[in-house]
Amino acid sequence: MPKYKHLFFDLDHTLWDFDANAKETLGELYSIFDLDNKINTPFDDFYPKYLFHNEVLWDRYHKGFISSDELKWKRMWRTLLDFNIADEPLARDLSAKFLEILPTRKLLFPHTFEILDYLKGKEYALHLITNGFEKTQWSKLNNSGLNGYFTEVITSEASNSLKPKKEIFYFAMEKAKAALPESIMIGDNLDADIQGAMNAGMDNVFVNHINAVPEITPTYTVTHLKELELIF
Repeated sequence: MPKYKHLFFDLDHTLWDFDANAKETLGELYSIFDLDNKINTPFDDFYPKYLFHNEVLWDRYHKGFISSDELKWKRMWRTLLDFNIADEPLARDLSAKFLEILPTRKLLFPHTFEILDYLKGKEYALHLITNGFEKTQWSKLNNSGLNGYFTEVITSEASNSLKPKKEIFYFAMEKAKAALPESIMIGDNLDADIQGAMNAGMDNVFVNHINAVPEITPTYTVTHLKELELIF
Protein backbone atom coordinates (compact mmCIF):
# COMPACT_ATOMS: atom_id res chain seq x y z
CA MET A 1 0.00 0.00 0.00
CA PRO A 2 1.35 3.49 -0.84
CA LYS A 3 2.64 5.51 2.09
CA TYR A 4 0.29 8.47 2.19
CA LYS A 5 1.17 11.52 4.25
CA HIS A 6 -1.34 14.13 3.05
CA LEU A 7 -5.06 13.40 3.11
CA PHE A 8 -7.23 15.89 1.20
CA PHE A 9 -10.89 15.81 2.25
CA ASP A 10 -13.97 17.22 0.58
CA LEU A 11 -16.29 19.03 3.04
CA ASP A 12 -19.93 19.12 1.89
CA HIS A 13 -21.64 15.71 1.67
CA THR A 14 -18.43 14.02 2.90
CA LEU A 15 -17.93 15.34 6.44
CA TRP A 16 -20.48 18.16 6.80
CA ASP A 17 -24.00 16.84 6.13
CA PHE A 18 -25.13 19.40 3.57
CA ASP A 19 -28.56 17.89 2.93
CA ALA A 20 -29.50 17.62 6.61
CA ASN A 21 -28.25 21.13 7.35
CA ALA A 22 -29.95 22.57 4.26
CA LYS A 23 -33.24 20.92 5.21
CA GLU A 24 -33.12 22.45 8.71
CA THR A 25 -32.30 25.87 7.25
CA LEU A 26 -34.96 25.81 4.54
CA GLY A 27 -37.53 24.66 7.06
CA GLU A 28 -36.73 27.76 9.10
CA LEU A 29 -36.94 29.99 6.02
CA TYR A 30 -40.28 28.45 5.11
CA SER A 31 -41.62 29.95 8.32
CA ILE A 32 -39.70 33.26 8.16
CA PHE A 33 -40.94 34.03 4.63
CA ASP A 34 -44.44 32.59 5.19
CA LEU A 35 -43.96 30.28 2.22
CA ASP A 36 -46.59 27.88 3.50
CA ASN A 37 -49.22 30.47 2.61
CA LYS A 38 -47.51 31.94 -0.45
CA ILE A 39 -46.95 28.57 -2.08
CA ASN A 40 -49.90 26.83 -0.48
CA THR A 41 -48.04 23.55 -0.18
CA PRO A 42 -46.27 21.84 2.73
CA PHE A 43 -42.51 22.07 3.18
CA ASP A 44 -42.12 18.34 2.46
CA ASP A 45 -43.24 19.03 -1.13
CA PHE A 46 -40.99 22.09 -1.49
CA TYR A 47 -37.76 20.53 -0.24
CA PRO A 48 -37.34 17.75 -2.88
CA LYS A 49 -37.82 20.35 -5.63
CA TYR A 50 -35.06 22.47 -4.08
CA LEU A 51 -32.71 19.47 -3.85
CA PHE A 52 -33.25 18.70 -7.54
CA HIS A 53 -32.50 22.25 -8.72
CA ASN A 54 -29.57 22.60 -6.32
CA GLU A 55 -27.95 19.44 -7.70
CA VAL A 56 -28.50 20.47 -11.34
CA LEU A 57 -27.11 23.96 -10.82
CA TRP A 58 -24.10 22.76 -8.79
CA ASP A 59 -23.28 20.44 -11.69
CA ARG A 60 -23.48 23.38 -14.10
CA TYR A 61 -21.31 25.45 -11.75
CA HIS A 62 -18.72 22.64 -11.50
CA LYS A 63 -18.55 22.59 -15.31
CA GLY A 64 -18.14 26.36 -15.56
CA PHE A 65 -21.49 27.06 -17.26
CA ILE A 66 -22.82 29.42 -14.58
CA SER A 67 -21.34 31.80 -12.00
CA SER A 68 -21.45 31.34 -8.24
CA ASP A 69 -23.98 34.19 -7.99
CA GLU A 70 -26.30 32.47 -10.45
CA LEU A 71 -26.06 29.23 -8.50
CA LYS A 72 -26.91 30.95 -5.22
CA TRP A 73 -30.17 32.59 -6.24
CA LYS A 74 -31.35 30.55 -9.23
CA ARG A 75 -31.75 27.38 -7.17
CA MET A 76 -34.37 29.30 -5.19
CA TRP A 77 -35.82 30.93 -8.31
CA ARG A 78 -36.27 27.62 -10.13
CA THR A 79 -37.83 26.00 -7.08
CA LEU A 80 -40.34 28.84 -6.72
CA LEU A 81 -41.16 28.59 -10.45
CA ASP A 82 -42.18 24.96 -9.88
CA PHE A 83 -44.95 26.41 -7.70
CA ASN A 84 -45.85 29.14 -10.23
CA ILE A 85 -44.15 31.94 -8.28
CA ALA A 86 -42.03 34.09 -10.59
CA ASP A 87 -40.64 36.40 -7.90
CA GLU A 88 -36.95 37.18 -8.40
CA PRO A 89 -36.66 39.53 -5.38
CA LEU A 90 -38.09 36.77 -3.16
CA ALA A 91 -35.65 34.24 -4.64
CA ARG A 92 -32.72 36.56 -3.97
CA ASP A 93 -33.91 37.31 -0.41
CA LEU A 94 -34.31 33.58 0.25
CA SER A 95 -30.81 32.95 -1.08
CA ALA A 96 -29.23 35.67 1.06
CA LYS A 97 -30.93 34.46 4.24
CA PHE A 98 -30.17 30.83 3.40
CA LEU A 99 -26.45 31.58 3.02
CA GLU A 100 -26.52 33.53 6.28
CA ILE A 101 -28.09 30.74 8.33
CA LEU A 102 -26.81 27.56 6.64
CA PRO A 103 -23.13 27.85 7.68
CA THR A 104 -24.14 28.07 11.34
CA ARG A 105 -25.54 24.52 11.25
CA LYS A 106 -23.49 21.75 12.86
CA LEU A 107 -24.76 18.39 11.59
CA LEU A 108 -21.93 16.09 10.52
CA PHE A 109 -21.89 12.54 9.18
CA PRO A 110 -21.48 9.75 11.75
CA HIS A 111 -17.89 9.11 12.92
CA THR A 112 -16.57 12.46 11.58
CA PHE A 113 -14.76 13.56 14.75
CA GLU A 114 -13.81 9.97 15.55
CA ILE A 115 -12.06 9.40 12.22
CA LEU A 116 -10.38 12.82 12.17
CA ASP A 117 -9.01 12.23 15.67
CA TYR A 118 -7.82 8.78 14.58
CA LEU A 119 -6.03 10.17 11.51
CA LYS A 120 -4.46 13.05 13.43
CA GLY A 121 -3.28 10.52 16.01
CA LYS A 122 -1.49 8.64 13.23
CA GLU A 123 0.19 11.91 12.23
CA TYR A 124 -1.40 12.35 8.82
CA ALA A 125 -1.55 15.93 7.55
CA LEU A 126 -5.22 16.70 6.88
CA HIS A 127 -6.39 19.27 4.34
CA LEU A 128 -9.61 20.29 2.60
CA ILE A 129 -10.34 20.86 -1.08
CA THR A 130 -13.83 22.28 -1.52
CA ASN A 131 -15.82 23.88 -4.31
CA GLY A 132 -17.68 25.92 -1.71
CA PHE A 133 -17.34 29.65 -1.18
CA GLU A 134 -14.53 30.93 1.04
CA LYS A 135 -16.58 32.80 3.66
CA THR A 136 -19.30 30.15 3.78
CA GLN A 137 -16.94 27.19 4.15
CA TRP A 138 -14.92 28.82 6.92
CA SER A 139 -18.14 29.59 8.76
CA LYS A 140 -19.16 25.93 8.50
CA LEU A 141 -15.79 24.80 9.82
CA ASN A 142 -15.81 27.24 12.74
CA ASN A 143 -19.40 26.55 13.77
CA SER A 144 -19.17 22.76 13.50
CA GLY A 145 -15.88 22.46 15.37
CA LEU A 146 -13.95 21.14 12.38
CA ASN A 147 -11.66 24.14 11.99
CA GLY A 148 -8.81 22.78 14.12
CA TYR A 149 -8.26 19.60 12.12
CA PHE A 150 -7.00 20.92 8.79
CA THR A 151 -3.60 22.34 7.94
CA GLU A 152 -4.67 23.83 4.59
CA VAL A 153 -8.17 24.72 3.40
CA ILE A 154 -8.36 25.20 -0.36
CA THR A 155 -11.58 26.63 -1.80
CA SER A 156 -12.47 27.03 -5.45
CA GLU A 157 -12.94 30.74 -4.81
CA ALA A 158 -9.42 31.23 -3.44
CA SER A 159 -7.72 28.95 -5.97
CA ASN A 160 -9.56 30.30 -9.03
CA SER A 161 -10.30 26.74 -10.08
CA LEU A 162 -12.98 24.12 -9.52
CA LYS A 163 -12.99 20.39 -8.96
CA PRO A 164 -12.84 18.29 -11.17
CA LYS A 165 -10.20 20.47 -12.89
CA LYS A 166 -6.74 19.14 -12.16
CA GLU A 167 -5.43 22.64 -11.45
CA ILE A 168 -7.17 22.91 -8.06
CA PHE A 169 -5.53 19.64 -6.96
CA TYR A 170 -2.10 20.85 -8.09
CA PHE A 171 -2.73 24.15 -6.29
CA ALA A 172 -3.70 22.26 -3.12
CA MET A 173 -0.64 20.03 -3.18
CA GLU A 174 1.65 22.98 -3.77
CA LYS A 175 0.09 24.88 -0.88
CA ALA A 176 0.36 21.83 1.40
CA LYS A 177 3.91 21.11 0.19
CA ALA A 178 2.72 17.60 -0.65
CA ALA A 179 4.13 15.33 -3.33
CA LEU A 180 1.66 13.52 -5.57
CA PRO A 181 2.60 9.93 -4.54
CA GLU A 182 2.02 10.77 -0.86
CA SER A 183 -1.34 12.51 -1.46
CA ILE A 184 -4.88 11.12 -1.64
CA MET A 185 -8.31 12.72 -2.14
CA ILE A 186 -11.29 11.65 -0.02
CA GLY A 187 -14.77 12.67 -1.16
CA ASP A 188 -18.33 11.71 -2.01
CA ASN A 189 -18.69 13.19 -5.51
CA LEU A 190 -17.69 10.85 -8.32
CA ASP A 191 -17.16 13.68 -10.77
CA ALA A 192 -15.73 16.51 -8.68
CA ASP A 193 -13.72 14.47 -6.15
CA ILE A 194 -12.92 11.11 -7.73
CA GLN A 195 -12.65 11.96 -11.42
CA GLY A 196 -11.02 15.24 -10.42
CA ALA A 197 -8.35 13.40 -8.43
CA MET A 198 -7.85 11.02 -11.35
CA ASN A 199 -7.40 14.01 -13.66
CA ALA A 200 -4.52 15.10 -11.43
CA GLY A 201 -3.07 11.57 -11.16
CA MET A 202 -3.99 11.43 -7.47
CA ASP A 203 -5.19 8.34 -5.60
CA ASN A 204 -8.67 8.67 -4.16
CA VAL A 205 -11.26 7.31 -1.75
CA PHE A 206 -14.93 7.35 -2.76
CA VAL A 207 -17.06 7.94 0.36
CA ASN A 208 -20.22 6.24 -0.87
CA HIS A 209 -22.74 7.36 1.75
CA ILE A 210 -25.70 6.70 -0.58
CA ASN A 211 -24.60 3.35 -2.08
CA ALA A 212 -24.30 4.79 -5.58
CA VAL A 213 -23.11 2.58 -8.44
CA PRO A 214 -19.92 4.22 -9.76
CA GLU A 215 -19.23 4.35 -13.50
CA ILE A 216 -15.54 4.89 -12.77
CA THR A 217 -13.23 2.87 -10.52
CA PRO A 218 -11.93 4.71 -7.45
CA THR A 219 -8.69 3.66 -5.81
CA TYR A 220 -10.69 2.78 -2.68
CA THR A 221 -14.37 2.85 -1.71
CA VAL A 222 -15.94 3.12 1.75
CA THR A 223 -19.59 3.30 2.73
CA HIS A 224 -19.06 5.29 5.93
CA LEU A 225 -16.23 7.31 7.41
CA LYS A 226 -15.13 4.81 10.04
CA GLU A 227 -14.14 2.43 7.24
CA LEU A 228 -11.27 4.80 6.48
CA GLU A 229 -9.48 3.03 9.35
CA LEU A 230 -9.18 0.01 7.02
CA ILE A 231 -7.17 2.10 4.55
CA PHE A 232 -5.14 4.32 6.87
